[in-house]
Amino acid sequence: MTVEIFNDEDFEPEAQPAPKPPREPRPKKRRGPRGPRGETVKRIAVALPWIAFAIAIVVAGGIVFAAAMLAIGALCLREYLTMTEDARPIPIPAYAAVAGLIVAAHFGTSFNVLMVLAAAFPLLFFFGTGERYRAGVTASISVTLLGIAWIGVPLVHAVLLRDLPDHGGALLIDVLVGTFVADTAAYATGRMFGSHHVFPKISPNKTLEGLIGGFLIGTMGFWFAGLYQDWLSGTDALIIGAAVAAVAPVGDLFESLLKRDLGTKDTGTLFGPHGGILDRLDAVLFTVVAGYYLSIALVY
Repeated sequence: MTVEIFNDEDFEPEAQPAPKPPREPRPKKRRGPRGPRGETVKRIAVALPWIAFAIAIVVAGGIVFAAAMLAIGALCLREYLTMTEDARPIPIPAYAAVAGLIVAAHFGTSFNVLMVLAAAFPLLFFFGTGERYRAGVTASISVTLLGIAWIGVPLVHAVLLRDLPDHGGALLIDVLVGTFVADTAAYATGRMFGSHHVFPKISPNKTLEGLIGGFLIGTMGFWFAGLYQDWLSGTDALIIGAAVAAVAPVGDLFESLLKRDLGTKDTGTLFGPHGGILDRLDAVLFTVVAGYYLSIALVY
């Protein structure tokens, strides 16, 4: 019997593969501007065609502007009725009331507008007696009236403001400019400098810094637009501009409150990822009312 003796050298470890050098991170593909500046540019780009449309119908005025308000009212109501469908709103009285309010504002007086608003109640009663609405009719009538008031009343004021003699069109454009500048400035300054959230349960992205930036820049936007109108004094422009810039975020927050309660992110898809028409006009639905009454008080 033979005994084999093994030395340590006989147990050579298997050759291990050389470690791979660490990979260099691949450069990320650029997919367009990001961050607050990029998002602000996108918002402006989406708004530009609609700004051109708004200027065109305001300049045209008259029946063209009234017809455009009828179309916008119908689109807004369609989104609203879709959002609130669980409460079973009554669509025919809603469309009829908003259309009647706009027609009365253009062809009649504020007295005729009030008549149409009053007539909406018996119309709601008539349709509310139907079998579909009788159970829970209180909620159906209430949510329908909210839509009429939220959408119809501001569009009435847009028509009344545009139909003011001499300067109505210019004042309406000023209000739209102030609203757009305030909204865009609030978004941009909030994204860049915002740290103090003021309405986290309603609109988590709203910050104190954004509200201040939107107010200051929006006020100056209206004032700057008024520089080219010798009939509008700088003081009056600052007062109206400050009111418009202050009310604009209220309109935005009002819509956010409704959307949060209804469990929806956007009111529609008309603007693709930027939401529906109510998402774009939420501030205008408030600022045009303030702009009309201040114009009456200070300019006329």
